[in-house]
Amino acid sequence: MWNFWKKRMQTGLLTEHPELETQQHTIAKTLKDQVKRHFAGSLAIRMVDSGSCNACEAECNALSNPYYALERLGIHFVASPRHADVMLLSGVVTANMWPYVMDCYEQLPAPKWVIALGDCPTNLSVFDKTFAIQGPVGESLPIAHIIPGCPPDPLTIMQGMLDFLSLLETQNIEHSEC
Repeated sequence: MWNFWKKRMQTGLLTEHPELETQQHTIAKTLKDQVKRHFAGSLAIRMVDSGSCNACEAECNALSNPYYALERLGIHFVASPRHADVMLLSGVVTANMWPYVMDCYEQLPAPKWVIALGDCPTNLSVFDKTFAIQGPVGESLPIAHIIPGCPPDPLTIMQGMLDFLSLLETQNIEHSEC
């Protein structure tokens, strides 16, 4: 048994799905290049949980582990919206959390971008608009990009970030313009 693992370590095949590793490395390299181009190598994200089940947050936490290591790509999560470039919004946007979501949005420096994480903020999940749920966040805030899934896995979140940065490139928006 030891020879099997020793051979896999020598060849670099420690996972059962090497094609996923290749895909992750491709996304990571492109993501790092895009962050360097649009945000001078440092993209700050303010994560706002507006009433979620914490599944999306758990997947975002996985981005900080050594396997994904999002910080090495120049992307990091910040505690203050005043230090953020992007607001990452998860959850169904409850009526009680709505004032805090708006407060966070107002504190973001211009240009302001909101990325909806998961199916809940856009009401694609099992939740419906009730007295306790504000409704789809897109009705009140401009959503720049949606990362679908319930919850989206870390690789999907990385691909969603890459899609967002590609969207900025197609719109010819530079962070330094504002």
